[in-house]
Amino acid sequence: MTHTTEVKESPEELHRGRRSSPWISPLSITQPVFECFQRLIYGESGIWLTNSKKALLCGRLARRLRAVQVATLEDYHQFVTQPEQYLERLLMIEAITTNETHFFREPKHFEFLVREMFPRWQAKAERQLRSRTIRIWSAGCSSGEEPYSLAMLLANDLVDASRWDVQILATDISSQVLAKACRGIYSLAKSADIPKHLLHRFMLKGLATQQGLMKVTQETRQMVQFARLNLSQGPYPTGVPFDLVFCRNVLIYFDNDSKRKVVNNLAKCLSADGLLLIGHAENLNGLTPSIRSLGPTIYCKAESYDRLADEFQARRFRRK
Repeated sequence: MTHTTEVKESPEELHRGRRSSPWISPLSITQPVFECFQRLIYGESGIWLTNSKKALLCGRLARRLRAVQVATLEDYHQFVTQPEQYLERLLMIEAITTNETHFFREPKHFEFLVREMFPRWQAKAERQLRSRTIRIWSAGCSSGEEPYSLAMLLANDLVDASRWDVQILATDISSQVLAKACRGIYSLAKSADIPKHLLHRFMLKGLATQQGLMKVTQETRQMVQFARLNLSQGPYPTGVPFDLVFCRNVLIYFDNDSKRKVVNNLAKCLSADGLLLIGHAENLNGLTPSIRSLGPTIYCKAESYDRLADEFQARRFRRK
């Protein structure tokens, strides 16, 4: 997603699921054992696997069974739930989550930043109604495309960008994808998702042994701090609140109780003017009284709603 903690079979997994395996078959898991994994994974990550995910669970965990040298999912469950197997539980969660993202995914949000937020921040800073420090959190950042997209946009489109202190926190549950994000190296095929003027300024094209790859410039990488964070468990960031929290295409895979808990915690991390942006396939209306919708996929603290709604409406009126 953008971090997408999306529990979804790949075509290869769907094909594999129809064949037997020397280690484990989708048919070898009983309903009681599957329910044990449902509860375990839910407790560890907030993700609820439906009964239709049995084949996926078997396919994704087969490698973990080989790694710890057990033959059945029942044996693996007994192993992974031992108190000292904290690391193995992390590896289990990484194995069953798919991290799918690309640069400038859901572009309307980035258009909204340039059209609405950047001018608003600029105007308030000039009137000394806010500092020139911008804090943004990419919650569920996957392999880094979302926070790097934000960094590129801020460096390029924010007026007098050099006068601003931009701090982007990017978190994910998976240490594996965070390691990739920190490196900032991607297939050149992903360049198609980046506007050309930003691509030329913020990406380095690989040569020789790095042919077919591109790397985010060091200056852009330095704008982003990566850290592991499990949204269902925390601890959540403290200190200066965030101007923006991107949590897109993550909450859709949580049940309502977990989703409500996460959203309430995200709301606490927002500044009085801060906004929470979610994926276009998601809807939080009626979930919790702590937030209210300013528009599709854009939310603010409930106590800030009346003031922010008036401000955004006034900006739209002035543009007409």
